[in-house]
Amino acid sequence: MLVNIPQKLGLQKMWQCHALLMLMCGLMLAAGGGAASAQPIGSEMTQPPAGEDLTYIWTMPRWSPYAVGIGIGVLSWLAFLLSDHPLGVSTAYARTSGMIEKAFCGKRAEEKAYYREYAPTIDWGWMLMIGLLVGAFLSAWMSGVFRWEITPPLWRQTFGDTPIARILVALAGGFLLGLGARWAGGCTSGHGISGTLQLVVSGWVAFLCFFVGGVITAMLTYHVIG
Repeated sequence: MLVNIPQKLGLQKMWQCHALLMLMCGLMLAAGGGAASAQPIGSEMTQPPAGEDLTYIWTMPRWSPYAVGIGIGVLSWLAFLLSDHPLGVSTAYARTSGMIEKAFCGKRAEEKAYYREYAPTIDWGWMLMIGLLVGAFLSAWMSGVFRWEITPPLWRQTFGDTPIARILVALAGGFLLGLGARWAGGCTSGHGISGTLQLVVSGWVAFLCFFVGGVITAMLTYHVIG
């Protein structure tokens, strides 16, 4: 069993401690991942301009993907050490669905076999999901690249400015991703990050399938259909 530092310190209401930690993890993950998403492989973080301190990195539109990868790895260690939980978010979406169903159907939602195992309540994973959303927004806003966009440039270049088609494809993709993540018992975070760093076989299999599926989907979308 990993050492649970908040518990060792005698802190009460442990789920609040874990939730706060996961919210912070989400903010850091989204800020780093969002900043590195458009960074060319092989490039590095630039040196701050003369007279600027290290706070300059929070306003950079791009970070080195290698630096962000190392940061996520260290963050995963801290999540295990401080909360005894791995990083993962797909279960939080399932819990959110349960909470919405519970609001309309009441106790009947909690009686379902799935929600008896994954109770529709706010937990550390749900706070991690919120942290990812807030962190992604803060990363884009602080670096000056935040904007509302329905059809990304690559989509417009391939299929034209067709927002309805883009929204329908995004909804279908989101549905399939959510279904696949719950069917596989984890997502790119649960399997790809937390599973692989523990050398779990299922994590590595899922990790490879993510890349293979992504490449095939991109090729079909932009080179066969488009």
